[in-house]
Amino acid sequence: MSTTKKIAGAALAAALGVTALSACGGGDTKDKPAGAGDAPKSKTVTLVSHDSFNATESVLKEFEQQSGYTVKVLKSGDAGAALNQEILTKGSPRGDVFFGVDNTLLSRALDNGIFTPYEAKGLAGVKPEYVLDKEHRVTPVDSGDICVNYDKAYFADKGIAPPQTLDDLVKPEYKNLLVVENAATSSPGLGFMLASVGKYGEEGWKDYWSKLKANGVEVVDGWEQAYNERFSGSAGGKKAKGDRPLVVSYASSPPVEVLYGEPQPAEAPTGVATGTCFRQIEFAGLLKGAENEEGGKALVDFLISKKFQEDMPLQMFVNPVAKDAALPELFTKHGVVVEKPEVVAPETIAKNREQWVKAWTALVVK
Repeated sequence: MSTTKKIAGAALAAALGVTALSACGGGDTKDKPAGAGDAPKSKTVTLVSHDSFNATESVLKEFEQQSGYTVKVLKSGDAGAALNQEILTKGSPRGDVFFGVDNTLLSRALDNGIFTPYEAKGLAGVKPEYVLDKEHRVTPVDSGDICVNYDKAYFADKGIAPPQTLDDLVKPEYKNLLVVENAATSSPGLGFMLASVGKYGEEGWKDYWSKLKANGVEVVDGWEQAYNERFSGSAGGKKAKGDRPLVVSYASSPPVEVLYGEPQPAEAPTGVATGTCFRQIEFAGLLKGAENEEGGKALVDFLISKKFQEDMPLQMFVNPVAKDAALPELFTKHGVVVEKPEVVAPETIAKNREQWVKAWTALVVK
């Protein structure tokens, strides 16, 4: 996976897109029949996911050896497209477990009844604030924060303090400095819009965006264009001569800049405005009608195991939800802890997302 895709994979993909299917993993999907009339037993457990799912091969192999199942990963485009496929195939799913539905799409998934309730072994070890579904139709697997990132060198050169809050972004000293993604076409863009809803409420978020627009906010279609072309702080942005020192990205972007810097810098060239963040939580669920339900349950258990949770940060650049999972040094040294991210209840998002996006588009883009 490329550097840009690894950064973008820190929580999700764009909100809409064409479904592209790819599978990895080997082995026959079924045992040979034991005898006439016997139902073959599946030795394969299939994980349906968005394209950003990744895990160290040895970690998956350890699960396979311990469980006796072969893992097949069916990547299905971005999170929204992948979920749409499962809704369309409800009751006859393409796999056993779905991973990647986040809190912006959760109520849609639950309302469509695509999951079978299952309380995962080890769930008591998950931080309780991430357990949003008390019926255990889905299990939290990771979290990540969508935040404004800033170019440290720009603000140091100008002698200006970088912004730290949503309120800061509308101040005159940050005029024409911010680039954001389209909330109608980009998951980070949607998350940042939801941050404003969480902060200012139904009555105030549109007024906030009016102020941002007056302060010269630039809107582009997606994360890669914003971060790699318009943002001045990333290696990609410098090559593209990006001139915006503020961009909506992820709290995990600075560690990635260090990991993939050429040469590798001692310190991250970018910072995070921790008062601008919206928290995303990703879930996995046992699909209703799964061919291999027992294998699916074992896989869900594995996704919240310490082994997988500690592997995730450097594979998908997200944070573990397990209490006992340690972050890698790259995260502890170069990352930030977002103490008070903005949150919006999944059911509130589901009820209002479409009208909010339409209002945002009319106000900011048109």
